[in-house]
Amino acid sequence: MFKGSAVALVTPFNDNGVDFESLENLIKFHIDNQTDAIVVCGTTGEATTMTEEEYFSTIKFVVEKVNKKIPVIAGSGSNNTMRSVYLSKECEKLGVDGLLVVNPYYNKCNKKGLKLHFETIASSVNIPIILYNVPSRTNVNIDPQTVFELSKIKNIVGIKEASGDLAQVAHIKSLVDEDFYIYSGNDDSITPLLSVGGHGVISVVANVLPKETHDLVMSYLNGDIETSKKLQLELKPLIDSLFIEVNPIPVKTALNLMGLNAGKLRLPLTEMEEKNIEILKKELLDRGIKLC
Repeated sequence: MFKGSAVALVTPFNDNGVDFESLENLIKFHIDNQTDAIVVCGTTGEATTMTEEEYFSTIKFVVEKVNKKIPVIAGSGSNNTMRSVYLSKECEKLGVDGLLVVNPYYNKCNKKGLKLHFETIASSVNIPIILYNVPSRTNVNIDPQTVFELSKIKNIVGIKEASGDLAQVAHIKSLVDEDFYIYSGNDDSITPLLSVGGHGVISVVANVLPKETHDLVMSYLNGDIETSKKLQLELKPLIDSLFIEVNPIPVKTALNLMGLNAGKLRLPLTEMEEKNIEILKKELLDRGIKLC
């Protein structure tokens, strides 16, 4: 799919729905600052709060505006297998380069169900699929052996690993073929994941610092481990502040503070607490980011 930094893109909302003018500005910002891929309508994009019309029109818009400059990957996961099949097929028709499919949440299926869930979705489309393992949100973990079995399916090409368990990532790497891509789903441990054979990150902090996030990954992949380590440690305080409340509340707040209109949050998400805004402002300023 890609090597480097994929931004888990926010969706700017206004009172009328998706703010496409602001969305276009954000796309340009990322292309100009070396973001390696765009993930649209994922968790950070608040896809679960969007109407079906908003969801598909946003994906269509991003595909058209990116115009093949970098890969566009759509979040098409659901805890309803056939719903995910439907979303995946429609996203393929819209011209996305790949899909990010989260492990099914709430239903808490067993390993057999988990495997069949992803097999069913993969068999419905011809484009690449990246698994998304985020047990802190789904309460389900895709264990390394299941990842290995799923990696044998031709169009399941990688995993976004957000378990926070580096030993699990290393175990996955020891099982899968070299052409199976592993991406960090945790911005605070990108370099450690790269050190056990990872290929990049699907990132929240890249919304704010796309060039630096790209550089962090590519410096490691190009053999400059010290620069990657330095950037990882330098970014750690800002990354922590971007998760001081549930994502994407802080990152949308940060972008609005920067004058990059990320629009409103949608319920059940709401504005940051004032004390946390002050912490976020301090970390943005400490990174030399100008605020409006």
